[in-house]
Amino acid sequence: MVNSSELEALVNDSKPKHVAIIMDGNGRWAEQRGKIRIKGHHEGVKSVRRVVSSALTIGVESLTLFAFSSENWRRPEAEVSMLMKLFMTVLTREVKKLHKNEIRLKIIGDTSAFSPAIQTKIADAEALTRHNTKLTLNIAANYGGQSDIAHAAKQIAIAVKTGEISVDQIDDNMLGQHIAMADQPAVDLMIRTGGDHRISNFLLWQLAYAELYFTDTLWPDFDNVAFEDAIVSFVNRERRFGGTGEQVRAILTQQK
Repeated sequence: MVNSSELEALVNDSKPKHVAIIMDGNGRWAEQRGKIRIKGHHEGVKSVRRVVSSALTIGVESLTLFAFSSENWRRPEAEVSMLMKLFMTVLTREVKKLHKNEIRLKIIGDTSAFSPAIQTKIADAEALTRHNTKLTLNIAANYGGQSDIAHAAKQIAIAVKTGEISVDQIDDNMLGQHIAMADQPAVDLMIRTGGDHRISNFLLWQLAYAELYFTDTLWPDFDNVAFEDAIVSFVNRERRFGGTGEQVRAILTQQK
């Protein structure tokens, strides 16, 4: 049996550097309570705050949240419109808090489909937080994993066409350098809330070696304890060193 200092070292060494989350269940949460679907999305923002706070405490380097997929445009027009307004509101309200907590904000996905006002907010938020280093918060908005890979392939094809590289130089390492978040640690853990067991075109390249964690908890009910449970599960999958869940949780959540 390892002693407490050895256990702490093992836990800190094996905790995930990059966690990605599919935040599913907002609409169902609202419907179960007789509310309109957008109310669930508003409640979901509170869960985002809780999880970001927990990620900071635990010492996660990158946290990626699937906010709006490229397929979400197919939802009812009224719901999409409300989601865009919510996105704008959250960007406006939260960016100063992120900056104060030394969090860098990155938006991944095709932002050209958003309104000029949202694009400006995104650019301003990224510029303000650019040099922060405690945590990188990636928001996947109008993002699709297949489109991400196709975009990378297109960039490499252009480089071949212009003579910058030869076809023989193309390999998985080169393709990976053109994929979103190439400058960050690989995704170690992917969490999906809401009960479905699929990855829904999310980070197809980046999840190649990630551990997958599925929970029935709807996103608005996903709190810091639920997030810590997922991290504890990951740590115990990575290193079975005889520590209890309570011991691991205590180490993960100790103040830094």
